[in-house]
Amino acid sequence: MIPTRPDLTLAARDLFRIDTDLMVPAFSVADDHVPPIDSGYVFERETTLALLAGFLHNRRVLVQGRHGTGKSSHVEQVAARLNWPCVRVNLDGHVTRMDLVGKDAIVLRDGLQVTEFQPGILTWALQRPCALVFDEYDAGRADVMFVIQRVLEVEGRLTLLDQSRVIEPHPAFRLFATANTIGLGDATGLYHGTQPLNQGQMDRWNIVVTLNYLAHDQEIEVVLARCPEYRTAPGRQTVSAMVALAALTRQGFADGDLSTVMSPRTVVTWAENATLFHDVALAFRLTFLNRCDEDEQALVAEYYQRCVGHDLPAETARKGPPVR
Repeated sequence: MIPTRPDLTLAARDLFRIDTDLMVPAFSVADDHVPPIDSGYVFERETTLALLAGFLHNRRVLVQGRHGTGKSSHVEQVAARLNWPCVRVNLDGHVTRMDLVGKDAIVLRDGLQVTEFQPGILTWALQRPCALVFDEYDAGRADVMFVIQRVLEVEGRLTLLDQSRVIEPHPAFRLFATANTIGLGDATGLYHGTQPLNQGQMDRWNIVVTLNYLAHDQEIEVVLARCPEYRTAPGRQTVSAMVALAALTRQGFADGDLSTVMSPRTVVTWAENATLFHDVALAFRLTFLNRCDEDEQALVAEYYQRCVGHDLPAETARKGPPVR
C-alpha cells in the first residue's frame, strides 16, 4: 500500500548534501508519479531550503531565474528524494481553464452514452498527495492564472461551479511554479511570450527564490555529473574552459555586447556534442555559435580563444558579415 501522507522523517543534510540540520517529511514508498532520481544532481542550498519549506510547511514556492539553470529539475529532484509524487504542467498559450478545472464529457457506461465530469489536472492533483509544478508560470493566459489564484492560499479550496461543490485540498498537496521573469514582464527580449503577472496573485506566493547561474566550480560539477567521461585531469580542464566561456557570454550580455547567453544547459550540451564529434570547436559551433547574431560571432570567437587557448578554425569562426 502506498501511504497517503508522508510517513518518514529524513535528514536533509544526507539527502541533498547541503549544510542544514533540517528534518523533512518523506514517503516510504514511491508511486508512478515520483520522478526518477538523478544521482549526480547538484543542489543549490538556498533554493533547496526554500523548496523544503514548501514541502514541510505547505508554503507556495515560486522559483525564478534565467533559462537553463535547472529550476524545474530542482523541484523534481527534491520530490524524487522525498518519494513525493510530482506532476509538471507547462503553462503555454494552449492550456485553458477547462484543462485545469475539468469539463463534462460523453463516456460509455454499460453500452450507453452518459455525460460525466472529467477532472482537469489541477482538480486531480488537488485531491491527492502530489506536488504540482507550473512551468513557464509567466507565460500563462490571464483566465488560467485567475483559476490558479484560487488555490494559492494554504486552505486553497477550489469551487467547481458546474458541479456545485467545493474541493478541499489533500493535506499532502503542494504547489510550486517556475518562471524566467519575476512577474513584471521581460525588458531584455530573451523571453518573448512572457507577460506581467497580477501583483495580487504574486503577493499570494509565500516564498520567491532566485536560481541563477552557479559559481564556477559548482557549474563544473554539474557538467561532470552529466558527462562523467570528462572526469580526468584533461577533461576537467576542458570543462573548466567551457564554463569560463559561458561566464564571459553572460558578462557580455550584461554589458550589452551580446544578445545571446550560454546557459548551464548549453554548456552540458556542448560537452555532450564534443564527445559525439570528438571535436570541441565543431561542437561549439553547432551548439552555440550558430545561434549568435552574425555581427556578434567575432566577439564570441574571441571569447573562445581566450578560454580554450587556441583560435576557432577558419571554417568555424566567421569574422563578421560577408562583404558584398
